[in-house]
Amino acid sequence: MAAAQGAGGGSASAAPSGPPASAAGLGGGSTAVAVWEWQDEFGRWRPYRGNVCSYIEQVIQASQQKGRRSGSGLVSSIPLGHADPALAPYVIDIPSLTQFRQDTGTMRAVRRHVFPGDSAAGQGVVWEWQNDEGGWSPYEMNVCVFLEQARATNHQRVDLGPLGYNYEVDFVAQVQTNKSTRFRRSVQRRLDAPYPVTTSTTPLHTGVGCSCQQCWPNSGTGPITTRYRHSTNSPNSATAHQVPGRTASGSSSSVGFVPYNKPALTGARSTPRLNAQSTLVLAQTGSLSAALAASNGVSAQALPVKMSKSSRVSQALAATPTEPESVVKKYLEELKGAPADEDCMICMEKLSSPSGYSDSCPSSSIRPEAVGRLRSCQHSFHLLCVLAMYSNGNKDGSLQCPSCKTIYGEKTGTQPKGKMEISTFPQSLPGHKDCGTIRIVYHISRGIQGPEHPNPGMPYTARGFPRYCYLPDNEKGRKVLELLKVAWKRRLIFTVGTSNTTGESNTVVWNEIHHKTEMDSNLSGHGYPDPNYLDNVLAELAAQGVTEDCLGQ
Repeated sequence: MAAAQGAGGGSASAAPSGPPASAAGLGGGSTAVAVWEWQDEFGRWRPYRGNVCSYIEQVIQASQQKGRRSGSGLVSSIPLGHADPALAPYVIDIPSLTQFRQDTGTMRAVRRHVFPGDSAAGQGVVWEWQNDEGGWSPYEMNVCVFLEQARATNHQRVDLGPLGYNYEVDFVAQVQTNKSTRFRRSVQRRLDAPYPVTTSTTPLHTGVGCSCQQCWPNSGTGPITTRYRHSTNSPNSATAHQVPGRTASGSSSSVGFVPYNKPALTGARSTPRLNAQSTLVLAQTGSLSAALAASNGVSAQALPVKMSKSSRVSQALAATPTEPESVVKKYLEELKGAPADEDCMICMEKLSSPSGYSDSCPSSSIRPEAVGRLRSCQHSFHLLCVLAMYSNGNKDGSLQCPSCKTIYGEKTGTQPKGKMEISTFPQSLPGHKDCGTIRIVYHISRGIQGPEHPNPGMPYTARGFPRYCYLPDNEKGRKVLELLKVAWKRRLIFTVGTSNTTGESNTVVWNEIHHKTEMDSNLSGHGYPDPNYLDNVLAELAAQGVTEDCLGQ
């Protein structure tokens, strides 16, 4: 990272009045730049890098030009891996303005924001704060523009309150200070690729075709109707964000971390368009874990336990077919006739046409034109597309519907071995004064990646361990704890991938089940009070197939 640069030598201390101006009111001779952003689980908008935004703009511009010539509609989806290999699992669905992660099904809102060409965005200036892992996280672009404007006008200190942050930034000391807790973090100013110049300052149209400029090209062909697509069915249902209940995440994510450096499902003929009083220690060895109980308030040493008999988890995995063709045929029934007007959500070819993966994922037992319906949720796909999706994943004998996220079988993850410690103490968490506190401590050490990881045989790092997490010691908190134990056994709490906060690859990251890593001061989003947290984490666990039905297994 480039070193932070200090502010100019003025004496003013007040921030510029009001938030930074957008490009909506630019004069005729002014330029504007387009910044694409995705919304994280805290409700904050995080900018893609300049080169990724340039690629998105180029694809849309080429699509608009083609539309004017041929009367076709705007491009439906944009695979981000073409701009940055680290973003290979991600696709932006333009009709719903949603980022879709192909390997997990996570969806997040995206938006296009336009800023003046002489702003921080136009100059490639990014302001960042130092996160708990020692890496650097960018501010929202409107905050970067605000900070750069203040620095350029020789302010020594600014208040981010008008932009929704409870922080002050001192340019001279290069620190951010929480106005309530006085906790300080380092900040830095970094130069990156400038964001792309644009002549269009209007937001993208979403939804069904209408008579707007995008749906009605200059050729005069009239509105473009959109085909039915699973990915645009209630696009916001999976991207509900709660700003007050922000939690520690690997994200989500997610959208939050990038699990694979290799592209995901890139072989389709056409681009995929996817819209410490009592203590318990769980010592994980491989994909299983064993429990050691301790008494009298003394922490038990974490030791692997040799099991003389197979656990129910291992029995279930052993009984589940993992050969790709067998898994596909187990959970889908082949249809005699394909729905005429429905698309396959995986390859976005018509179900009445052959699979888009017929060239890259051949099978001796599944025909390219074969269509199947998942037995429970009844969503239909090319069988070969489901085979390609399964073969590209963890291959644990489970399937997850790309449309509704229903899980078939028992989903397991790629969490490295480690241990999970659980203890209780009488101090209450803010918002839960009627009970004590459960503390969870996760221990994972660095090691060598296995065949289930992105780069088998290569080392992985484990930053920030041990990690401390907190739950209220009440009925619902204990329920969450029991389900987290199941998730730990199934290797779903962490994974090996690329850190979204530091950019480091081949490292242990959170895996979309949020944890509270602070007892109080929820201004950071990682602590209490948060009245919605327990319900939210129960929903996240359920999305991973971890529900009350799993308890006692």
